[in-house]
Amino acid sequence: MRQTSYKMKKIMNGGRFTPKNYPDEMEERIQKYRKQGIKLPPRKVLRTPEQIEGIKASALINTGVLDHVAAHIREGMSTAEIDKLVYDYTLAHGAIPAPLNYEGFPKSVCTSINDVVCHGIPSEQEFLKNGDIVNVDVSTIYNGYFSDASRMFMIGNVHPAIKRLVDVTKECLEIGIQAAQPWARLGDVGAAIQQHAEKNGYSVVRELCGHGVGIKFHEEPDVEHFGRKGTGMMILPGMTFTIEPMINMGKCDVFIDEEDGWTVYTDDSMPSAQWEKMILITETGNEVLTY
Repeated sequence: MRQTSYKMKKIMNGGRFTPKNYPDEMEERIQKYRKQGIKLPPRKVLRTPEQIEGIKASALINTGVLDHVAAHIREGMSTAEIDKLVYDYTLAHGAIPAPLNYEGFPKSVCTSINDVVCHGIPSEQEFLKNGDIVNVDVSTIYNGYFSDASRMFMIGNVHPAIKRLVDVTKECLEIGIQAAQPWARLGDVGAAIQQHAEKNGYSVVRELCGHGVGIKFHEEPDVEHFGRKGTGMMILPGMTFTIEPMINMGKCDVFIDEEDGWTVYTDDSMPSAQWEKMILITETGNEVLTY
């Protein structure tokens, strides 16, 4: 014990990596990987207990927003009505919709239908039709803390082939979460998702990724949904980030609508699906914060 305390004193004198409340054993292990030159996340993304408490409170509201949408979404409603559901619920719970006015985004939520990959802008002229699939992407600020998640909704009678895309995309998310373990690598997450998507005949969007979230809307790390196992940044306890695979029925190529500067479409007009959850990396695994 005396030797360990002495070693830790030297480490602390040389600059501790983890916040002061983190176990000394974790600090020692991180310092070992640091010396080996393994890519580590910046210290600032390791959350303190106070930050985790704040992030979880935000996440609870974020999940409540999506539950509220799930209870009211229906064929024939406009995507502007979805936006109002999100805005009203969020404000009623003392929070702020993070997308609203973020870098010029004009609405409180992203609504992405069929061949829209992500960042669809709600509109009074856009209505949900029988057979549509729609991703509703919600992000919340509560007492300065951020949370993020999205769900797919199937409207009316969805074609079995498209329903399968939605289901497999959700499987990709869950497989990615299983791979996001402490001391693993971010490449493990991407590789697991890519393998499952491609095994089922689908492609993974490359230009967009998951991200750190909690203190800011978008933080390090970038969480890609493709990659090679054993590569990339090491995943450490205390990190909070999203996994949000965007899986295309056709090719992986996408483009951004030049008129609005936000809406991302599949290049071949084939359907795309996305599910997103936010997780906290713990010492023994991970905890899903939003869904």
